[in-house]
Amino acid sequence: MCETCGCNQKEMVVAEDVLGKNNRMAAENKALFNSKKILALNMMGSPGSGKTTFIIRTIEALKSETDIYVIEGDQFGSLDSDRISKTGAHVEQINTGNGCHLDAMGVSNAVKKLNPSKNALLIIENVGNLVCPALFNLGEHQRVVVFSVTEGDDKPIKYAPMFHEATHCIINKTDLMDFVPFDLNAAIRNLEKINHKLQVFSVSALKGTNMAAWIDSLKKALGKL
Repeated sequence: MCETCGCNQKEMVVAEDVLGKNNRMAAENKALFNSKKILALNMMGSPGSGKTTFIIRTIEALKSETDIYVIEGDQFGSLDSDRISKTGAHVEQINTGNGCHLDAMGVSNAVKKLNPSKNALLIIENVGNLVCPALFNLGEHQRVVVFSVTEGDDKPIKYAPMFHEATHCIINKTDLMDFVPFDLNAAIRNLEKINHKLQVFSVSALKGTNMAAWIDSLKKALGKL
């Protein structure tokens, strides 16, 4: 039916227009981040993958060395931003309602409210979703996907666009590997099939184990801005 009436072409035009506007705003965001030497991370992953706990561990490790700002994206509520604010980081909540991802305009508005200082770290926790956030550039320097061992080692294959567009992957909840059918080597092989440039870190954010390599990588990235 779509091939006959052409409605699919209309949908494609609308989608291209939306993404085009978003990408232009993302470019403005990135120009601002670069001018203020702010390292911006777009933290993505499924609900329950442990993004917020991982962010809190990251803040705790770096808050004595740099100012840290967090944009917290959720459809409803402020549970995660309430947790993060206890670390002393500056937090701005974005509730998307029925929206399944953050966009560059929303991030721009949140950044204006936060007014981050120079040489800071900005962490954007996207809405929990392994599909839609992959399509929307926010102006970030790093795209970080968090997925947990409880989700299965096949996630990179099943949600390839998310992992293909990422710069870093965090395999979280490694403290549970003895209790779930998860093959770490298989997961890493699957990641390499999708994106051989990915930097991969295996951690337990809850326990705080194996976080050092990740923290060191952020210190190096902050130093290069």
